[in-house]
Amino acid sequence: MSNNRVYIRDVRSSDKREVVAIANAGAEIHQPWISPPLTPNMFKSYLRRCHRDDHEGFAVCLVKTEEIVGVININNIVRGSFLSASIGYYSSATHQGVGYMTEALQLVLRFAFDELGLHRIEANIQPNNYASRNLVQRCGFILEGESKDFLFINGRWRDHERWVRVDARDRLTR
Repeated sequence: MSNNRVYIRDVRSSDKREVVAIANAGAEIHQPWISPPLTPNMFKSYLRRCHRDDHEGFAVCLVKTEEIVGVININNIVRGSFLSASIGYYSSATHQGVGYMTEALQLVLRFAFDELGLHRIEANIQPNNYASRNLVQRCGFILEGESKDFLFINGRWRDHERWVRVDARDRLTR
């Protein structure tokens, strides 16, 4: 899926060097919020997760250069009457603030709702991660509540806000 500036595609094994480099270059920025794959072994583990039925991993690439500028994951996909998942993401430190992740997240949401048939997508965000909060707000998410000690990140349990985007269509397709 693409627009004029970015496209999303499945993460593949040949992305290892580029994704690990992005994760390491942005480690200082991302470390309080997420745990991206910082080593080749961590990437290998991440790629195995991408091949499971309950996970989709997307590389965010520039149309003009095919350079990877971010990663967006659809995690914990639950089918049946729940049709829900959570998302996680990070961007290249050198490509922040230019709208690539907003455009890519809109593409991923279209995939989640139209291709996967999901009804509800959650983004769990630490309260002081303003860039992430702004991203999901631009993509139509609403704040639903708080989850205490929700994820263990960077050595301790962290509280998170629960942001939600719901597909307004009244249907069950999967």
